[in-house]
Amino acid sequence: MLVDVYSQDGKKSGQVELPDSVFNVEPHEHAMYLAVKSYLAHQRQGTHKTKERWEVSGGGKKPWKQKGRGTARSGSSRSPVWVGGGTVFGPRPHKYRVELTKKMRRLARKSAFSLRARENAIIVVEDLNLSSIKTKQVAAILKNLGLSGEKVLQLVPTSNDTVLLSSRNIDKLTTMIADKVSAYHVLGSKKILLHRSAVDTIVHSFEG
Repeated sequence: MLVDVYSQDGKKSGQVELPDSVFNVEPHEHAMYLAVKSYLAHQRQGTHKTKERWEVSGGGKKPWKQKGRGTARSGSSRSPVWVGGGTVFGPRPHKYRVELTKKMRRLARKSAFSLRARENAIIVVEDLNLSSIKTKQVAAILKNLGLSGEKVLQLVPTSNDTVLLSSRNIDKLTTMIADKVSAYHVLGSKKILLHRSAVDTIVHSFEG
């Protein structure tokens, strides 16, 4: 699949091949669903906890005598029916994990990239070589490409502090290294701003 490559001023500077093996497969909806479900599940800490009856302090003594008061019988102030008593079947700490096979994760990522490619939502730009950390420069590039105000995922080939720091304060712009991106991030953005060198990084991430 041939797509246009744009320079930083928004003009076409050439074309690049997006391999069909990654960017032109039949999107597998269930694989993408499982990938998103797995990602969100792994964000949960699972530290929720309430005290059960045996964990509540007090309650060692019978509050009042069994008979003769004209009230309900009670054996402990730890009872769930009492204010400050223990919780019945309350939440306990546990892990939220949805494990996926390597093959399924790769299929989900390929499906997500292919879906965005079919929507013409992948914009390839020449690699950004910024001389200094300047948010204005990245904002101007987005404006030149018609991406201002859009929810954009910027994929860079390698860790580049200058680009990362220049991009982090721009609203709705997320910057990630291309081989670290998940199906969740691809599907969660309206547009993909793909650096030209990042194409090879993505392709190599599916090898091995």
